[in-house]
Amino acid sequence: MAEGKHNQRTNYEKDDTLTNRQGHPVTNNQSIRTVGNRGPSTLENYDFIEKISHFDREKVPERIVHARGAGAHGYFEAYGTAGDEPVSKYTRAKLFQEKGKQTPVFVRFSSVIHGGHSPETLRDPRGFAVKFYTEDGNWDLVGNNLKIFFIRDAMKFPDMIHAFKPDPVTNIQDSQRFFDFCASSPESFHMVTFVYSPWGIPANYRQMQGSGVNTYKWVNQEGEAVLVKYHWEPKQGIKNLTQKEAEEIQANNFNHATEDLYEAIERGEYPEWELYVQIMSDDEHPELDFDPLDDTKLWPEDQFPWLPVGKMVLNKNPEDYHAEVEQSAFGTGVLVDGLDFSDDKMLQGRTFSYSDTQRYRVGANYLQLPINRAQKQVNTNQEGGNMRYEVDRRVGGNKNPSINYEPSILGGFQEAEQSGKEYTPEVKGKLVRETIDREENTKQAGETYRMFEDWEKDELISNLVGDLSECDQRIQDKMVELAESADEEYGRRLREGLAEAKKMMGQNSKPGPLGNEDSEKGPQDAVEKGHDADPY
Repeated sequence: MAEGKHNQRTNYEKDDTLTNRQGHPVTNNQSIRTVGNRGPSTLENYDFIEKISHFDREKVPERIVHARGAGAHGYFEAYGTAGDEPVSKYTRAKLFQEKGKQTPVFVRFSSVIHGGHSPETLRDPRGFAVKFYTEDGNWDLVGNNLKIFFIRDAMKFPDMIHAFKPDPVTNIQDSQRFFDFCASSPESFHMVTFVYSPWGIPANYRQMQGSGVNTYKWVNQEGEAVLVKYHWEPKQGIKNLTQKEAEEIQANNFNHATEDLYEAIERGEYPEWELYVQIMSDDEHPELDFDPLDDTKLWPEDQFPWLPVGKMVLNKNPEDYHAEVEQSAFGTGVLVDGLDFSDDKMLQGRTFSYSDTQRYRVGANYLQLPINRAQKQVNTNQEGGNMRYEVDRRVGGNKNPSINYEPSILGGFQEAEQSGKEYTPEVKGKLVRETIDREENTKQAGETYRMFEDWEKDELISNLVGDLSECDQRIQDKMVELAESADEEYGRRLREGLAEAKKMMGQNSKPGPLGNEDSEKGPQDAVEKGHDADPY
């Protein structure tokens, strides 16, 4: 398009004149075109048809998980060190190398299980996804507020989400389905211990931790790798809610966390997080009683200290929720030079699934959207796809736009030079379908229980008893067995709590959504408390 053509207007338009998407001025936005003012309407109502048909398509498919979200823009500032050592000892990733170097970021916070307008007070992990727009392209660090996960093998992920989401018959979340899966997947018990404690309901997004959850690798200039875990620590402090406090907040505002983040930034109170890493040599570590690639486990801080590498500041709210927050797309496979994958089986599965779901949800060209595109020149030979609007070979350095392949003698894009020694891990073994050797499903859950303050332990037991007491006895027995294996007090208190709850249970008690102990009373309460009205 010639320069300035997009500013052309007819002589009866002003800067704020409403138009349709074709650029036609809309002279009547109140009434469709009809035969007489009572109708019928005509088919050639172009302004109306364009308006209503676009309205019908305003939403892209909702995320299967992490549908409810909020986001903000900001920057990451590197320290140039990992603890007291130059960060270059461990990684050649450019964004970390120079003290004070700033990299633009976009962050999306979310809840996991429920839909796009669900309350932000529900018992649920929170997503914490960061997109770094680095000079080498995008890096997505996709994690949660909690540092571990329910499962360690990606094969189980669809089943886990099905069990946690609403019943496919009633469309109501059912705590019995949740505990049925968890009791049958003992590796989940550590995560259950966190989720049913106050850590399962963060007070808001600004005052919660973040974690990469999975094990990654850093690679230095010599092609040497180390295992690494990422942790975000909020400078605003950490706040969690009890079940009762969450219910009180939900009664007044079910968007409170989104509102809190947005208004804090508008006030100029920019939230900050410090980024820490834990580093471990790249081997199997047989001296440990857990596998370093097991995402249901914490790495003990006394053995693998947290090393600060930078900080993140969020200082700008989105200008449009759909364009920036809803269409933002993250993937664990989006890494830059100096960062690499580990053999963590959950990470391997997420790396395919996360980007695949965005190609379905947003479209094949989702990386051309401003919120997702790299903030550097992008040169690909990719062709076509829905909603493509940029042609790399016409705007990039390709001197022959007819060449959409590589290699070529005639022109086109050329391969990049390798900037450091390539990391070449050796892989050897038989192809199998097996669990890892060092499962140890309950030890760390016991350590976490003993770390909790007394009020957190009380809340954990109360929440577990409230939901488990309405479950099948076989599920209760298995969960008590896991608790007893984790810690004697933990198991005893859970067993005693369930026994006491059994004495007091009503005949109509049945499982409901997580944390809603008396949810079965809701339908009848509505009938009894509803006010009669005459028809009109």
